Amino acid sequence: MCSHGLQTTVERVPTSRFASLTTLRVGGSPREIIRCTSADELAATVERLDREGRELLVVGGGSNLVVAEGDLDLTAVIAGNEGVWLNDATLRIGAGTVWDDVVAFAVDHGLGGIEALSGIPGSAGATPVQNVGAYGSEISDVLTRVRLWNRQTLADEWVPAESLELGYRSSNLKFTGRAVVLELEIELEKTDLSIPLRHLGGERVPLADARASVLETRRAKGMVLDEADHDTWSAGSFFTNPIVPAEIADAIGEKSMPRFPQPDGRVKLSAAWLIEHAGFPRGYPGEGAAARLSTKHTLALTNRGSATADDIAELARSVRGGVEKRYGVALEPEPVWVGLSL
Repeated sequence: MCSHGLQTTVERVPTSRFASLTTLRVGGSPREIIRCTSADELAATVERLDREGRELLVVGGGSNLVVAEGDLDLTAVIAGNEGVWLNDATLRIGAGTVWDDVVAFAVDHGLGGIEALSGIPGSAGATPVQNVGAYGSEISDVLTRVRLWNRQTLADEWVPAESLELGYRSSNLKFTGRAVVLELEIELEKTDLSIPLRHLGGERVPLADARASVLETRRAKGMVLDEADHDTWSAGSFFTNPIVPAEIADAIGEKSMPRFPQPDGRVKLSAAWLIEHAGFPRGYPGEGAAARLSTKHTLALTNRGSATADDIAELARSVRGGVEKRYGVALEPEPVWVGLSL
């Protein structure tokens, strides 16, 4: 056990709305916003707020949050500890570092393993929490260990990646609040070629070409942040691809439905396919709606400029209910909900 008794130099940010801290651009006003610029400051701030019995929410890039409106009795703690340290092919990364900057750094230094994760919004500290992944790659493929502030034992500790129980968009950190990610370490490969890229049919290409191809593909789906494009005012893929017993997939009986067999005999389905074929096309419910499905990708729920958290939640409930009614499959949301629920 160790306790952080240091004098911190955290920055207290003039209180504003969560709408300015999240990529969905919705959410009310926290009681206070504190920005921490080092891992020690982040741990010490969380420890103090926990000791004082104050509710808190650690925010990185805000790309995976749906936060309620109104005045919220919680403190937003911003992980602002940025930095990437290179040791041979190992990267040690501050939790507040913009994730795409990490990918660019790796590619620039001839290190492969995360190029398929280009363009994913948010901070590095969030990547192990939900085991981010894209195009056949996941952070669990390269993650070796994570530095955590354990809110239960008051320990600042490096733990092996295996202890996080990383699964499909999940870990034992997600939704539990048991610990805060301070730093992480990933092991990459010195190489000129990318990992096999699913969207290129498993082809391996030069690292820079791989990154450019992934960014191009994500932009076409509105999945690269762009202030001027409301299709990117989202939390990324809003629902995870459901993994169901084979008999449920068989019962749907749609020959065109994508099916991905899993090692345990279950089948992963495409949430985007289910949404669209349940009667929710791109852009649903149409012009004039404050919250709509992206016009580029049915799996993203977007803020068209004036949406509230309630608008997003209402759209999510409509889509989820429609898919369950049509196919008997309950979609699970990927973002963390704060102050409201689906």
